[in-house]
Amino acid sequence: MGKQTGFMEYDRKTRSERNPSIRIKDWNDYTIPMNDSEVQRQGARCMGCGVPTCHVGMEINGITTGCPLNHLIPEWNQLVYEGKWKEALERAHEKNNFPEFTGIACPAPCEGACVLGINEPAVAIKSIERAIVEKGFEEGWITPNPPVRRTGKKVAVVGSGPAGLAAAAQLNKAGHSVTVFERDDRLGGLLTYGIPEMKLPYEIVERRIRLLEREGIKFQANTEVGKDYPVKKLQEEFDAIILTGGATVHRHIEVEGNSLKGVHPAMDFLHTNTKSLLDSNLQDGNYIAATDKNVIVIGGGDTGTDCLATAVRHNCKSLTQFDIYEKKGLERDWDTNPWPQYPIIHREEYGHKEAVNKHGDDPRAYAVATKKFVGDNNGHIKEVHTINVKTRYENGKKIREEIPGTEKVWPADLVLIAIGFQGPEQSVLEQLSIERNANTTVKAEYGRYTTNVDGIFAAGDMRRGQSLIVWAIHEGREVARECDRFLMEETDLP
Repeated sequence: MGKQTGFMEYDRKTRSERNPSIRIKDWNDYTIPMNDSEVQRQGARCMGCGVPTCHVGMEINGITTGCPLNHLIPEWNQLVYEGKWKEALERAHEKNNFPEFTGIACPAPCEGACVLGINEPAVAIKSIERAIVEKGFEEGWITPNPPVRRTGKKVAVVGSGPAGLAAAAQLNKAGHSVTVFERDDRLGGLLTYGIPEMKLPYEIVERRIRLLEREGIKFQANTEVGKDYPVKKLQEEFDAIILTGGATVHRHIEVEGNSLKGVHPAMDFLHTNTKSLLDSNLQDGNYIAATDKNVIVIGGGDTGTDCLATAVRHNCKSLTQFDIYEKKGLERDWDTNPWPQYPIIHREEYGHKEAVNKHGDDPRAYAVATKKFVGDNNGHIKEVHTINVKTRYENGKKIREEIPGTEKVWPADLVLIAIGFQGPEQSVLEQLSIERNANTTVKAEYGRYTTNVDGIFAAGDMRRGQSLIVWAIHEGREVARECDRFLMEETDLP
């Protein structure tokens, strides 16, 4: 350990943010990189714990704590502090194929499990990780590394999100010939069309995909397996198939009026916006516009926040975000949410700050349940009716009680449903005769990833349900290992 008192000498610092009044006028990255010396000081805050918990991913009470990739976090923190950036980059890539993706889009359960976080602000692991990989690209250290030999085996990966890309990268390293199929016109899955441009610029996703191409992976965009590419042909042409299509079936609100015009799944709003932005800088008009509209976002998670930031850039008239839960405290509740669990606290994310800058108030309304949607004579949304609720738990079961007298009517021209996903789409699974669980996810044992059909594997959200990007990469790496074992009867993949 280089700086034994670093955690006492230096305050936590993360990537700063551009002025909200300026950044809401463009779609550029809303953050500003730290300089090298700032990052090194943050690395110095790593305590050299006797038993570090940041890199040990697990689920406690259904919430991820620590890094599921078992990232070598203390090691690359130390190397950054010492100025050994290239060595830090090697450590960052050892357990994670795409540290730039997690350094931007992961909620950082590693920081929630940081030992320093017991009584001080946690080490800025996420910002350090992004700084390492960006320096690697800037210095030209990240270059194509194709395998020295090919096995003659062919693998099809269906879906180009983080799980699919990780599986493809690992199998390619093992020498197999990998083809990744993606139904959208651009690769990356929800990395591209589910996360807005100002949060995860497409050029960052594309940069890594072009690197994978130069390493020998083939990509087929605009190709939906089971529709554009028959499953029988897929099974005939490939020695193994890995299904990583994600969990993309939107969860709906079962209330009166949910089919009115102007009520959309959040992902449709984000997807069409990003596609139009990348295609034409929004000049083609092929997106769901929030301009001059009263916008209501239902759902308090990251996707809802991304909707806020997008609607602000559209110059919406008003903006409200419903959160079914009560407002959380600024500090964790140590009785119900002890360390090393991920701290369940009140946070002000980038979209909230931008909404405050634009409209003057925090857009969130807490403990609000939607009762019905009301439309005008043309069948278009005009009102959302709500009531406040109180959440309690009885024998481990969540119970929500409505509070009489708290009914409210909200004007609305656009409603975005951001309450998550139900599971994977079923068409290709049905065509391949894949067995599924009661919740429609693919039946494939964690750690093995084999389906009921010989030679077909499943991983990521398609197998585990909606989850974090870091879990998707974890499962993508693991399914590659098991697929390699199936093809070669042994494996050297981790």
